[in-house]
Amino acid sequence: MRVMKLRLKRVVSVGILLVVTAYFGISYLVATGITKAERKEQEDHPSAYGLRYEEVEFLSREEDVNLKGWYLSGKREMPTLIFVHGIGSVRTGDNAMELAARLIYLGYNVLLFDLRAHGTSGGDKVSGGMHEQQDVLGAFDYLMSRGISSETIGILGFSMGAATSLLSVLQEPEIQALVADSPYADVSELISQETVRKTPFPGWLVPAFIPTAKLIADKLYGIDVSILVPEQAVTRISYPILVIHGIEDTRIPFDHGVRVYEASSQESKIWLVPGVDHVDAFLTYPDEYVERVDDYLKSRLQPQVR
Repeated sequence: MRVMKLRLKRVVSVGILLVVTAYFGISYLVATGITKAERKEQEDHPSAYGLRYEEVEFLSREEDVNLKGWYLSGKREMPTLIFVHGIGSVRTGDNAMELAARLIYLGYNVLLFDLRAHGTSGGDKVSGGMHEQQDVLGAFDYLMSRGISSETIGILGFSMGAATSLLSVLQEPEIQALVADSPYADVSELISQETVRKTPFPGWLVPAFIPTAKLIADKLYGIDVSILVPEQAVTRISYPILVIHGIEDTRIPFDHGVRVYEASSQESKIWLVPGVDHVDAFLTYPDEYVERVDDYLKSRLQPQVR
C-alpha cells in the first residue's frame, strides 16, 4: 500500500511538473510570437505617380536600428509629414503611396519609411509600439538634420503606427500635429487577438497564458505592455489631434479610437467612418479623407521659412 502511495505521489508530482513546464513553455511561445512580423515587399512606388523621391536611411533615436525609406518632395515651403505604418505592413501599405501622392500634389513633403523588422529596415523584432517609438523619433531627427523646422513637421500614423505616434509625441514636444488613423487605446486588450492571429494557439486557450507572457516579454524583450496605453498618453498632449476610425473595423474596434479622442484635447476632432474596415477610410472615401487631413494640418502647421 505504501509503495502504491509513493508511486501515485511521484506520478502526481511529474504531472504537475509537466503542466507547469508546458504552461511556461507556451507562455514563452506566446511572448515570442507577438514580437514577430512578416516582412513584406513594397506594394507601390513613387515612380507610379511621377513623384520626385530620394532614397534615405537614418538611425532610430536609440541608434540601435537602421531605417530605410523615401523622402518625397512637394513644395519646399510646405510642411513635411511623417507616415508611420502599422504592424506587418510596409511604408507603401494600406494605400499610403496614393495618399502621399495626393498630399504631395497639394504641396506637402512626405517621409515614408519602414519601421524596424519591416520592409527593408533593420531589426528582427516588433514590440507593439514600445521600441518603434524610437523609430518615429529617429525620423523626426532625420528631418531636423535636413534643416526642416519642427514647426512644419506633422505625423500621420496608421493602426499600430498611429498608437506608436501618440506615444512618441510625448517624448518630442516639438512635433506639432498628429493624425491617428485606427489607433489602439490600450495594447493589453489586443494581445490575445494578435496572439491568435500570429500563433497556432486557439482563441479560447490564449488568455490563460497572457499574464506570464507579458512578464516574459518585459524581461526578455524590454516590452512593458502596461505603458502602451495611448488613451492615457494623449491626455498629456497639449494640442488637438485628428482621429480617424472605421466603424466596421474588425481588427481594432472603433471604440478604441473614440476613447483616444475623448481623452484628448477638447479641440480635437474625430471622423468615425461608416461601413469601413481597418485603415480603409482613405480607400473608401479618398477625397473626403484628404480634405479632412489637409484642413487639420493647415490649422496646426506653419509654412517653412527659409
